[in-house]
Amino acid sequence: MLRRTLNLAHPDDVYNAIVDAQKDLSDEQCRTFDARLILLLINHIGDEAVIHEALKAAVKEARP
Repeated sequence: MLRRTLNLAHPDDVYNAIVDAQKDLSDEQCRTFDARLILLLINHIGDEAVIHEALKAAVKEARP
């Protein structure tokens, strides 16, 4: 089951690390970075049901 509650001790630090990692990247490089990060995290999760649940939630929240 997809966890929807905060699960990070320092979420602002993680957010800032992501922003810093993309600093000085072009738009195309940022999209490549995002895709690679997503694939790495999906592989780490390893639970296809959770991944599909997350995809559905992301699509639902992205579309009005």
